[in-house]
Amino acid sequence: HLKKQIKKLFSKISASIKLGSLFTRKMPERISKLKRSQIMRAVKSKRNISTELALIEILKTFKIRGWRRNYILFGSPDFVFPKKKIVIFADGCFWHGHKCRNTKPASNIEYWNDKLKRNKKRDRLVTKELISRGWQVIRIWECTIKSKSKLPSKLVRFLSELQK
Repeated sequence: HLKKQIKKLFSKISASIKLGSLFTRKMPERISKLKRSQIMRAVKSKRNISTELALIEILKTFKIRGWRRNYILFGSPDFVFPKKKIVIFADGCFWHGHKCRNTKPASNIEYWNDKLKRNKKRDRLVTKELISRGWQVIRIWECTIKSKSKLPSKLVRFLSELQK
């Protein structure tokens, strides 16, 4: 009798795996919504890789050399030209509040509005501090980097100056 039950159980399990039903069921939440929110809030992005790679491609196209990534400097710029004291920030449109895509989260609106305001305030503080330390700061929106055809005139001037 026990062998029949085990065989029946295994056939149900294998059938559900074949149908994918194990993966479509919602798992019970083991932690509270508040705790989940705290955990997710603590998750920090490593980098905006696709945007930075696109900017690297632009720099290489213009044959620009002398830039460094992961250079230890206040505000963690994406690209640093230490000899010329120039920094470039490749700002993600969503995270830095650009209006190009007009995308806003539908849930937890108050949190996201506050988050974007803090990000913008931090961007202004970082720019002001670096300028006071003698650095030239260039901020480029993700959408302009990826479009390539509408690079900001400031970046084009900068790139042509560096080519000399």
